[in-house]
Amino acid sequence: MLENKVALITGAGRGIGRAIAVALAKEGAQVIINYNGSEKKALEVKQLIEEQGGKAVTCQCDVSDFTACEKMIRDVVAEFGHLDILVNNAGITRDGLIMKMKEEDFDAVLNINLKGTFNTIRHSARQMLKQRSGKIINISSVSGILGNPGQANYAASKAGVIGLTKTMARELGSRGITVNAIAPGFVDTEMTEVLGDSVKEAACRQIILGRFGKPEDIANTAVFLASEKADYITGQVISVDGGMNV
Repeated sequence: MLENKVALITGAGRGIGRAIAVALAKEGAQVIINYNGSEKKALEVKQLIEEQGGKAVTCQCDVSDFTACEKMIRDVVAEFGHLDILVNNAGITRDGLIMKMKEEDFDAVLNINLKGTFNTIRHSARQMLKQRSGKIINISSVSGILGNPGQANYAASKAGVIGLTKTMARELGSRGITVNAIAPGFVDTEMTEVLGDSVKEAACRQIILGRFGKPEDIANTAVFLASEKADYITGQVISVDGGMNV
């Protein structure tokens, strides 16, 4: 379904990003696994993809760095000749109640989650406009729609991603580029492993399906949005949350 497509996934060394990279590769895409922290985890994803017959390379880049993102996109285009799919998944949390939240924790989350998304779109847009085609998929969160106590920085960043998604859809749509967002709910990843049992139980009570999602649930939606089956969908926020946001 995605043969000859080049896909860049940020924060693809673990969790949802890892699942998306693997899923896109299974559909035939050449995958660029972006990471910032752990090269080991990124190489594990690359190995997994190649063992399944897919194609992947790794790319270290701090997405909050405007200039580094410019170089990353330039290098991708120089090596592969085009960039067809951009998945903005890189994200962090620095949770805390607003009265106790440190300025640096607010800034760090906004810089990676929101500014990082801006940075990659900003530098990818020129190539996609030249191609007159492209699929941009931004990973937001149910927290960006509903808000979440203790996550003022995270919720604000993910709400910003939604606003950016809708605006980019309007700016880029005339050239055949679609821009959509996925808003996951609670998903079984390293990010949610640290939650206490009582917190998890309380979260499950808010979810119609009564359980956390799997990274593959998000990846399946990303594959759909990256495919030609979603050519007439843009500017949308698709909640994949088990019915949390109803």
